[in-house]
Amino acid sequence: MEIYLIRHGETDWTKSGRHTSFSDIPLTEEGQKQALALKESLQKLSFEAVISSPMQRATATCDLAGLAEARLIDPDAMEWNYGRYEGKTTEEIREEDPDWTIFSRGAPEGESLRDITLRADRLLKKLSAYQNNVALFSHGHFLRAFAARWLQFPAQEGRLFALDVASLSILGFEHRQHVLKLWNFKYPLF
Repeated sequence: MEIYLIRHGETDWTKSGRHTSFSDIPLTEEGQKQALALKESLQKLSFEAVISSPMQRATATCDLAGLAEARLIDPDAMEWNYGRYEGKTTEEIREEDPDWTIFSRGAPEGESLRDITLRADRLLKKLSAYQNNVALFSHGHFLRAFAARWLQFPAQEGRLFALDVASLSILGFEHRQHVLKLWNFKYPLF
């Protein structure tokens, strides 16, 4: 079993560096092209499950990538809730808190490191029920924390994994050990 992590395509807010969690921002025209580019590679694979965040940027990426019919929505795949920092850039946030990162402090009035750890672990437990490949369409900071938890690191170690829009990463096993098989790859892959 491998878990294919697919970050959604570009939005106006990802393009401008604005933190986006609960704001339901659509893909840009470029984001739609990026999602369509995923289709060629993903259709060569078979998935026991296709899980998506309910946000339209994730569902549209999944649909344009050709996996709409198999898509299951799971709110545990949503982006880290940025609370008061929703829609702000890192530079704007650092005017208030110069050393802030989501991985060091979480988000005021949003999710803490503990919250994101519990949610990532809950989703990992759900996915462990599958025997074959799973596709997970989600968001940058959540996928980084999720990958850290897969590797049995604290969620804050997701800070070490840069993740571009419309990228593919693969989590898997080597001799029963959880491993990172591919990270932040841009299409086409196969």
